[in-house]
Amino acid sequence: MIEFTDRRALMALLVTLAESAGDVVWRHFVAGCTVMHKADESPVTIADREAEAVILTGLATITPAIPVVAEEEAAAGRMPDAADAFFLVDPLDGTKEFIKRGDDFTVNIALVEGGVPTMGVVYAPARNAVYWGDAVLGAWQAVREPDGERHDARDIRVRACSDAPCAVASKSHAMPGLDEWLDAGGIAARVSVGSSLKFVLVASGEADVYPRTGPTMEWDTAAGDAVLRAAGGRTLDADGEPFLYGKPGFRNAGFVATGGYEPAPLRPFLA
Repeated sequence: MIEFTDRRALMALLVTLAESAGDVVWRHFVAGCTVMHKADESPVTIADREAEAVILTGLATITPAIPVVAEEEAAAGRMPDAADAFFLVDPLDGTKEFIKRGDDFTVNIALVEGGVPTMGVVYAPARNAVYWGDAVLGAWQAVREPDGERHDARDIRVRACSDAPCAVASKSHAMPGLDEWLDAGGIAARVSVGSSLKFVLVASGEADVYPRTGPTMEWDTAAGDAVLRAAGGRTLDADGEPFLYGKPGFRNAGFVATGGYEPAPLRPFLA
């Protein structure tokens, strides 16, 4: 068991845990697996469930006192109340991409403290990329192939915004009001990508802003949000206020995740 005050050691363990879960996801991606559906008709696979089991077992070993809110556990009705500190876990963000055999799927683990995601890791096994960040320590990106060693780690930081900002947007979901918000902000360039990769593209300086007008769950966003904040970015709610976690049902409304770009509030563009 690790002492929670040792942030560097905890961060290292979370990265290793996400990579282990990603290796499980990757093996099912290569072999193929049956697609099932949850009560809300969203798809789920054995890869989601086995990867989540790896993460939950690991967290119970290293930080047993910190509650965990995990996607598949929540779908089964097992959802603890939010505490001052808790983990948010999405073992396979981008399940639809995974099923379509795209490469925009990720494993996500985040620590939330006082409503703020302060530590997070995003592993994209099909892209051989892992991102992690801590509010105190900073943010990094490294190359890591499934079942391989991590190497070429480098610090990442949001970029200063140019006169031609680039937005990153969802690949799988149409967003009401998004085009109007982008037009009002003079944003013509757009990159479409799935899963929590949208956050880390802003965190690593490959894009400037990620607006989201539709609903998400907190486990979808917390890990990427933590990396972004550790890299010098911000995530704001629809009114331009700091975006917080531990909301009722762990549900998100619209938000804007940004680096050096100064965004207008989303509220006037929401349905």
